[in-house]
Amino acid sequence: MKKLLTLTMIAAFSTAIISCGPSAEEKAAADKARQDSINVAMEKVAADSIAMVEKARQDSMMAATEKMKADSIEAAKKAKPAVKPKTPIQKKTEEAKRVTGGRGGN
Repeated sequence: MKKLLTLTMIAAFSTAIISCGPSAEEKAAADKARQDSINVAMEKVAADSIAMVEKARQDSMMAATEKMKADSIEAAKKAKPAVKPKTPIQKKTEEAKRVTGGRGGN
């Protein structure tokens, strides 16, 4: 009788221990929640990475634009001043000098 009671108790405790664990549905739900969490984290990392690349690209473009402006200003400072257009009288005078050889036409 003691052996039968002992075997029954062992069977009852074994059944209780096994039945207290999570079911297959609970395991699947926990695994799905974990995978969803990983997916959200990966999407955030990807979005942050894209944002960083875009910011770096814009910063680079801004720096290049500023450099071009500075180069243009520097080149304008070094350039020769613009020549004024000649008046019709100046043009005729120069043409007369060229024709007469610079003697004044007398």
